[in-house]
Amino acid sequence: MRPHRTLTARGGLMATFGTIALVVGLVVGQREIVGVGLLLLLLPPIGTLTLIGALGRVTHSRDLRPRRVAAGSDSRVLIRIGNSSLAWPVGRIRIEDTVPALLGHEPRYTLGHLGPRAVRDITYLVRPAVRGRYPVGPLRITVLDPLGCVRATRDLGAPSSLLVTPRFVPLGSPGTSDGSHGEDAPRRSVTGVGEQDPIPRAYRHGDELRRVHWRSTAKHGELMVRREEQHHREHDVLVLDTRDHAHLGEDEDDSLETAVSAAASIVLHLMERGHRLRLHTERGRLGTENPSEVLEELAVVEASEATSLAGAVVGPGGAHGPSIGLFVAVLGALSAEDVSALITVDDSATRVAVLCSGADWPDPEAPSRVAGLLSEHGWRVLSIDHPTELPALWHRALSTEDGWVPTATASRTPWEGPR
Repeated sequence: MRPHRTLTARGGLMATFGTIALVVGLVVGQREIVGVGLLLLLLPPIGTLTLIGALGRVTHSRDLRPRRVAAGSDSRVLIRIGNSSLAWPVGRIRIEDTVPALLGHEPRYTLGHLGPRAVRDITYLVRPAVRGRYPVGPLRITVLDPLGCVRATRDLGAPSSLLVTPRFVPLGSPGTSDGSHGEDAPRRSVTGVGEQDPIPRAYRHGDELRRVHWRSTAKHGELMVRREEQHHREHDVLVLDTRDHAHLGEDEDDSLETAVSAAASIVLHLMERGHRLRLHTERGRLGTENPSEVLEELAVVEASEATSLAGAVVGPGGAHGPSIGLFVAVLGALSAEDVSALITVDDSATRVAVLCSGADWPDPEAPSRVAGLLSEHGWRVLSIDHPTELPALWHRALSTEDGWVPTATASRTPWEGPR
């Protein structure tokens, strides 16, 4: 990019007063005034000559430490400015780093004179509040002539990328209240109660009778088998609702950010225990090879224009492939069609719905009505305003063999969906 040269305020005043002095001197016949006018007019062009090649001698480098941070955490930006010339100095230097508004104000610094082979280091912090991938840069360099009459500006280098992962909250660790311990964790029930008290599932054709859980069979009136012995054939599914019309809010207060944080917390919790997991949105499947990949995928998830959640729910919960042990749906505002799709999910799986109370619901009672309908069909429903509410509700929902009873009393008004 070629340098852009402009007059500073001082240079503009010199040109103005120089013109006035020149005209007045010629009118009144005063050579001294004409000389002063010519001097004032010549100073800016002379200053421009001193800037020739100055920006070409300025070098820079930028580093982000770290290049990936969690939302709400700091990343340090390190900038090094140098003069590559062995003999020629660079006049007064000002720098301005280009950063998105969500990272704060653009930092500006005045470095002053930079001698031959001189180097200056600058450091500043950014604290992104919202997940995403942000460009940091390019660096805008401004060099002024010794009298400050003319400035030359140029953007240097390409932007650096800062990846901001979603916030997540720990839902427990091995050996704590979830009852998981060491290598046995992946084989235990998804709810974390022990091998002596597993949460069973309905009997399926082909299950061995020795796996029948007789106490649960007597309670439910149908054959139930121990779930933890089936984990080699089961996988977990998490569906994240990212539809734009289902969420409400701006920046970190957006219910979509709450949903993404809740999904990240649950996925990391399950992966930590060795569960096989599939993560879906209404636009398709996301990578779950390792926790790092999950956070990177969720960091760049954007709101979609999809209107229905049915595709995301029916696809992962289909009849093909291994059976589902745990089905979790992290949801925004739901329509009647969405609720119907959720009700059709295989009821042999443990089904958990996380409702974002701050989503774009048609009225304040809508979350309670949806919670009531889902609970009546065997779902365990958690309603949250903020991700920090999730740990207590999660353990409560998945630590009771007899099922989940929502804290709020659901209205019996028929659900018609968003108006």
